[in-house]
Amino acid sequence: MSKIIHRVSKKRGLPPGSLIYIGKERLEKVKITMTLIDYDSDNMEEKEIKDLGECIPYIDKPTTTWINIYGIHDTAVIEKAGEVFGIHPLVLEDILNTSQRPKTEDFEDYIYTIIKMIDTDLETDEIKTEQVSIVTLKNIVITFQERHGDVFNPVRKRIKDRKPRIRRQGSDYLTYALLDAIVDGYFLTFERLNDRIEDLETLLLEKPTKFILDEIYQLKRIIINLRKAIVPSRDTINNLVHEEFSLVSSETTPFLRDVYDHIVQIIETTDHIRDILNGMIDAYNSIMGNKMNEVMKVLTIIATLFIPLTFIAGIYGMNFTYMPELAWKWGYFAVLGIMAIATLLMLVYFKKKEWI
Repeated sequence: MSKIIHRVSKKRGLPPGSLIYIGKERLEKVKITMTLIDYDSDNMEEKEIKDLGECIPYIDKPTTTWINIYGIHDTAVIEKAGEVFGIHPLVLEDILNTSQRPKTEDFEDYIYTIIKMIDTDLETDEIKTEQVSIVTLKNIVITFQERHGDVFNPVRKRIKDRKPRIRRQGSDYLTYALLDAIVDGYFLTFERLNDRIEDLETLLLEKPTKFILDEIYQLKRIIINLRKAIVPSRDTINNLVHEEFSLVSSETTPFLRDVYDHIVQIIETTDHIRDILNGMIDAYNSIMGNKMNEVMKVLTIIATLFIPLTFIAGIYGMNFTYMPELAWKWGYFAVLGIMAIATLLMLVYFKKKEWI
């Protein structure tokens, strides 16, 4: 949190709309990818562009154009996007601020949407969260991502195929497809988290250790961070469903409603997992408490057994001159026998009381 506040403080005293990148410092160049989709399902063009000025001819074309920008730390590129597509400076400012809360705003000529994309590295199980800004115009969708790599490959595959509905729909449907891909990525992440939790549950019941407790707390922190990123997205999609946006057709609304249902399901899953983790912490504390009780029970029994033995040894350890048993030939063996009998009688008593 302190790092976020420190980054945001760089804008102190500057006027609204000042374009300053607020996020993790990156050195790579911005890569711009543009995807063209024709509504007649016959034509598809895909190419990499070097300057956003190349997109100007596509603004008035009766095709759906997806412009995907990887890397937002280059403010010159973001400013150029504002000039070419008429994006408000405050929107450009939000694009550059990667700590923004998910939201949807209507600017009549375009819709601005912020949502958090969650991706899981299949090799390291590292969970990556980044901000995705989506600007939906009449025939163009522009996505701004923090880094290379995303969950949009299924969408790209559908675009290249001539049969799917996406080739016959407009920019609002493309926006839905992108949002749906992001939400589907949530499910994949939670599936892997669920696998990790099941493994931890097995280890917890077999042999609870401090390492397992640390893993549980780590998962709990992950769930809290994921929930903070996902819950606001529910309101974002809900606004697209219920608000009257001129750029969102009635045909696309049912699909957006389906995305909303998926997000609600994900949020319920986060709450369920959080309850499971809390239960695992309680189970760990209970198991460790029971183990400690067993240890204390054994130690108490041992101490109790030695109480009469210590008493007898204390008496005959005084070595007074006129103690009659000191001169007795069988005194030593008699005392050992008494100790053994006393110990045996106490063990029988404990067993009868079901203390051992």
